[in-house]
Amino acid sequence: MSKSAATLISILVVDDQPIVRAGLRTLIEDHSDMILVGEAGTRSEALATAGTRRPHIILLELALAHESGLDFLGDLLTVAPESRVVILTGVRDPEAHRRAVHLGAMGLVLKDQAPDVVIKAIEKVHTGEVWLDRTLTASVLSERSREERHQQGDLARIASLTERERQIVELVCQGLRNKQIAEKLFISAATVRNHLTSVLSKLELSNRVELALYAYRQHLAKPPG
Repeated sequence: MSKSAATLISILVVDDQPIVRAGLRTLIEDHSDMILVGEAGTRSEALATAGTRRPHIILLELALAHESGLDFLGDLLTVAPESRVVILTGVRDPEAHRRAVHLGAMGLVLKDQAPDVVIKAIEKVHTGEVWLDRTLTASVLSERSREERHQQGDLARIASLTERERQIVELVCQGLRNKQIAEKLFISAATVRNHLTSVLSKLELSNRVELALYAYRQHLAKPPG
């Protein structure tokens, strides 16, 4: 029995190569739990479609014909704040990969990997997990560690979190969205947003991905799986 559109993982593909988009379209349409809701080959098309369709997952190529996906990754998350970005790219530059993560990408898959890896990444990121290879994860954690001040500073920042803020951190790391967190804690979504803003400010972090990586490293939450 087919599933309703509301229960499917909705996906937007952003890639300037029609043959790649066609291949991904076939891959997604062959998967019963997923639905392709849009395709884009340029920044303007990507932002327009993301803002209109609000997909669960955005598959983003970094190297487009005349622009870089890095230049508008943040804009995608602004127009579609509940979407999650998975980088699907042929670019093998580790610095570009780290930048993508710092800008908010929750997953990264190289195009020479098997199709089932793409599907697995989509599924895991949709549930709130971070899909990065071990080398990149280690690199991001190491870089973040170097950027932070000494351990005493970490302890002071963590100590400044309220009990409610610690609850928010744990639930974010479980992959829950603001509305789900609000329902679980019996508070409004606006209150969740305020708490999350406070947490990011206190910990000197930029987004939910950095928060998850920081929380795992500081044992504020258990890594998935």
